[in-house]
Amino acid sequence: MRAFIVLQILIVIVALGLNAHAERIKDIANVRGVRTNQLVGYGLVVGLAGTGDNKMPFTNTSVGRMLDRLGMKLNNKNLATKNVAAVIVTATLPPFARAGNQIDVTVSSIGDAKSLRGGMLVQTPLRAANQQTYAVAQGSILVGSDSGGVHETVGRIPDGAIIERDLGSDFADRNMFRLTLHNPDFTTAARIVKAINMELGGQYASALDAGTINLITPPSYEGKGVELLATIENLNVSPDMKAEVVVDENTGTVVIGSGVKISPVAISHGNLSIRVGNSAKSKGKGGKMFMLNNSASVGAIVKAMNQMGVSPKDLITILEAIKAAGALQAELKVI
Repeated sequence: MRAFIVLQILIVIVALGLNAHAERIKDIANVRGVRTNQLVGYGLVVGLAGTGDNKMPFTNTSVGRMLDRLGMKLNNKNLATKNVAAVIVTATLPPFARAGNQIDVTVSSIGDAKSLRGGMLVQTPLRAANQQTYAVAQGSILVGSDSGGVHETVGRIPDGAIIERDLGSDFADRNMFRLTLHNPDFTTAARIVKAINMELGGQYASALDAGTINLITPPSYEGKGVELLATIENLNVSPDMKAEVVVDENTGTVVIGSGVKISPVAISHGNLSIRVGNSAKSKGKGGKMFMLNNSASVGAIVKAMNQMGVSPKDLITILEAIKAAGALQAELKVI
């Protein structure tokens, strides 16, 4: 007897359309300019117990330059010490950062150091993509435990960097804001515009495209950008999205939008047969047969195939065939 692989399928029905569950605007869009920024810097870690860089010329050169800045003039710059390691320091600058606030940093070796454990990062400027310095990092490095899989050439310094300049100081006084959708969609954008204009009592919002909405500050909110956005971001909107089916062959997961439909079609695969609609005729020929009505969705098809023990590989093959026949009214993605 042929052994069937029982397919454990997780079907996620995504609520769509006017009757869909409403989401807050803050959960489906963000305000342009309210974002994090990546910072990076080159520095030195000192105080290592012989686990630093061994044959890295740039490390020795950096040590010589550091000592020069500290007033130690050396005639011989060809230093050699295993207690120092060259590192790249990275951090994330939060929106509305203020001078004096502290942020975490990650320290990663770029030489042949064996471990950063017990090391101290020397004062390191952190720059953004515009080459401007926004923070300065320094402090003792924390490296993970000795458990397997932990790299001792990467460590962290909690609150290891001090922010040097304010960001977004004129935010409240803006006369226009721009919202960007996480998942651009014309219908969703139109619904957001309608919800905002109804709330503000005028034509203050307009959609630039499927993913961008311009918002003009109403006279009653001049100088109150924070209050305006607090009002806007809590408005409820039903997001829309195109019909889509996503299948994962490795896990047998199928994600299906509720708007996905199947046109009348007959499916025959091996010794199983599925018929959707009355216009198609199919016989099981001794195999397993399942009949669905005209309004059957992809979810019903997948459920039927699950009951008949269809493997993940066969499921994907069947869905691809339905798509090729033009009967799957959705985009099919296989990951």
